[in-house]
Amino acid sequence: MKILVTGGAGFIGSAVVRHIIKDTDDSLVNVDILTYAGNLNSVVEVAANSRYSFEQADICDTTAMAALFEKHQPDAVMHLAAESHVDRSIDGPAAFMQTNIVGTYALLEAARNYWKALPEARKQAFRFHHISTDEVYGDLHGTDDLFTETTPYAPSSPYSASKASSDHLVRAWHRTYGLPVIVTNCSNNYGPYHFPEKLMPLMILNALAGKPLPVYGKGNQVRDWLYVEDHARALYKVVTEGKVGETYNIGGHNEKQNIEVVHAICELMDELAPMHQRGYPLNTKHSSLITHVTDRPGHDLRYAIDASKIERELGWKPEETFESGLRKTVEWYLNNKDWWQAVLDGSYQLERLGQGA
Repeated sequence: MKILVTGGAGFIGSAVVRHIIKDTDDSLVNVDILTYAGNLNSVVEVAANSRYSFEQADICDTTAMAALFEKHQPDAVMHLAAESHVDRSIDGPAAFMQTNIVGTYALLEAARNYWKALPEARKQAFRFHHISTDEVYGDLHGTDDLFTETTPYAPSSPYSASKASSDHLVRAWHRTYGLPVIVTNCSNNYGPYHFPEKLMPLMILNALAGKPLPVYGKGNQVRDWLYVEDHARALYKVVTEGKVGETYNIGGHNEKQNIEVVHAICELMDELAPMHQRGYPLNTKHSSLITHVTDRPGHDLRYAIDASKIERELGWKPEETFESGLRKTVEWYLNNKDWWQAVLDGSYQLERLGQGA
């Protein structure tokens, strides 16, 4: 089986690429335009494998996408390419509309035209797997409910609105044209190779540098945390075993307030990289760096995933607990300075984004 993976140099995409090459016999082509968040160093351990190939291309370019389908003849698409950071979507929504909506449309059309011309057996086996987010469902604040696959959409940010739009496009291409699609919506991912604008790597690297740890508002926003390598396993299971036309929610069963996450990171940093080793007084705690800042506009207070369907129908459940996954994450950043230092040498310098200015 050959899989075309869009966004395979990104955080979740690179985990999917590593999993497929290391743990399966399938081949793949990684299609990525290499924006600020795309990093080929995240797939360097599999890049020399004969089953891996890379194409730098823009999913918004229908002609380029059609040429890649023709060249590589994939049996499935895993569409992960997206602008993904809520704060950046507040500061500059245009890129999110272009990549997440127009790009998904262009990719759907290239895939549909390719799929229509396939021999019948390959046509029946083809899959277009669209990877999305739980943020399309909106805010669960004030309830004990969980997001299910039938929860109505109520996106709050430019990012989640753009992803909701792309989800609707994918389902429309299935209903109208018969394109064999599957959609997944996941909770907050964390783990190695995460671009440092996101909460966990930002806290780890700021703590290591002795910089303030900015927490939005009271830090009482609740998220369900999913270790990225667990997510990669789930996505591969969906594209190979999932039912056409279905949606599968993927979560880690780890609801935590943001402030709890930050304190847990501080405790691990105290253990693994105590501040006195960097010239601070003995017994100085990383939690002393926590700084509460003005919340971002439109911030949803609670997301929580009901992942029972994918466990019941496909037999997937997360292997990592929050504690084991967080320890692996902190240890990875402490042991892989070359990776994140190269990222910070670029345009991003751990500054705050998304103030809506």
